[in-house]
Amino acid sequence: MDGYIGALDLGTTSNRFIIFDRQGQIAGVDQMEHAQLFPRPGWVEHDPMEIWENAGRVIKGAMGKIGISGKQMAAIGITNQRETAVVWHRQTGQPLFNAIVWQCTRTDRICRDLAREGGQDRFRATTGLPIATYFSGPKVKWILDSVPEAKAAADKGLALFGTIESWIIWQLTGGVAGGAHVTDVSNASRTLLMDLNTLQWDQEICRIMGIPGQMLPRIVPSIDKNTWGHTLKDGPLGATVPVCGALGDQQAALVGQTCFAVGEAKNTYGTGCFMLMNTGTTPVASTQGLLTTVAYQISGEKPVYCLEGSIAVAGALVQWLRDNLGLIASAAEVEALARTVDDNGGAYIVPAFSGLFAPYWRSDARGVIAGLTRYVNKGHLARAVLEANAYQTLDIMEAMKKDCAVALNSLKVDGGMVTNELLMQFQADLLQVPVIRPTITETTALGAAYAAGLAVGYWPSIDDLKQYWLVDRTWQPQMDDAKRQAGIRGWKKAVQRTFDWVD
Repeated sequence: MDGYIGALDLGTTSNRFIIFDRQGQIAGVDQMEHAQLFPRPGWVEHDPMEIWENAGRVIKGAMGKIGISGKQMAAIGITNQRETAVVWHRQTGQPLFNAIVWQCTRTDRICRDLAREGGQDRFRATTGLPIATYFSGPKVKWILDSVPEAKAAADKGLALFGTIESWIIWQLTGGVAGGAHVTDVSNASRTLLMDLNTLQWDQEICRIMGIPGQMLPRIVPSIDKNTWGHTLKDGPLGATVPVCGALGDQQAALVGQTCFAVGEAKNTYGTGCFMLMNTGTTPVASTQGLLTTVAYQISGEKPVYCLEGSIAVAGALVQWLRDNLGLIASAAEVEALARTVDDNGGAYIVPAFSGLFAPYWRSDARGVIAGLTRYVNKGHLARAVLEANAYQTLDIMEAMKKDCAVALNSLKVDGGMVTNELLMQFQADLLQVPVIRPTITETTALGAAYAAGLAVGYWPSIDDLKQYWLVDRTWQPQMDDAKRQAGIRGWKKAVQRTFDWVD
């Protein structure tokens, strides 16, 4: 099979279209940011039409840069920010409200009401998830409760719900003229509405949340030999191309890092930070505040599950240092500023801007800078920003050890922050395992490309993909253990200071 595979990476802050060749190398790329809307403190929204329009622009842009047409695309894979929820009108194709983003905390009251009966783990046995503002189900309930037009459309069977990949697949494959309304198992497992064992929507949870079944997309395998639909000749690709692979962004990175064996783990350092460990074809229930989620499913095969630790604020903390405090002019400057000092000077930053995610799940927490003295300068703060990412990852790894008793012997890393060598060394020191950066760090888009390519036979099997994963650099642990333990004690004290801030 000739041609290329396209991956549409629908991220929290931007859309990218990356074109891959058969060796998993990047042939072309285009990217566009979209607006982050903050109507109230703690509320985060996106404009779904802007995301769709930008998706079309980056598809055309990437193909234009390398001079190819849609006819040279063997298939398209999609990866996306996962829990962000869109509700739109089946007949007009227009959103009935802005997309409510995964970071948004407006559903806090809804979540507390849901947890009143059965506690925060009320649905965990079924869904693998705690009740939290993070997930899509409560966001859909909020839209239906708060937007009369959405409720009226839902009552008439004219409202559709989907995470971002659902919305874009529907548009790409025809929209109002019969677009495919599907979601893959990895995204469905992040809604708080899917039964992890049956891979179907749980009717009782949907009833409790007041979400009509006809709104929900059809749940499909991530790597699906039964193509969901084709792009349109008059669409952005200008050709009919199969759309048959989709993965939530973190699961896509797991696939892109070829973590196909039980116990293999990856950590993505993006807007948030997400560590996933492959646990095989049986879901592992967490008692340590981690999420049990679907990693991927190949059509006709059992799903593969993973344990996940989700951190809300990682790269976003560097943006805060840049945009809110003005201590750096660009994100890349944080490493140089942090290198002006030897350590954090006793200062810790815990970025609980919208509460703490795993393993704490405290929506009442808010961010703190702890341990300040007159000695602390902006270099120490920059270092504390980087170290916060590594300490949060340590919290996740400790929880994973307790949950599945699989010893982590290395950590594969990807995402925008892995170019920061100070952070990578500190991460290896804290975890006491080698930290490995691959040659291609665009593993999220690569995972989506692999999903589509496997579905159409562009790559014969997942075993064939391992040959394309190559090491760029490995960091070995170097830190003295007494210094390491003192740092961890300081971090855990700082985390405690964030609790009970919101009444």
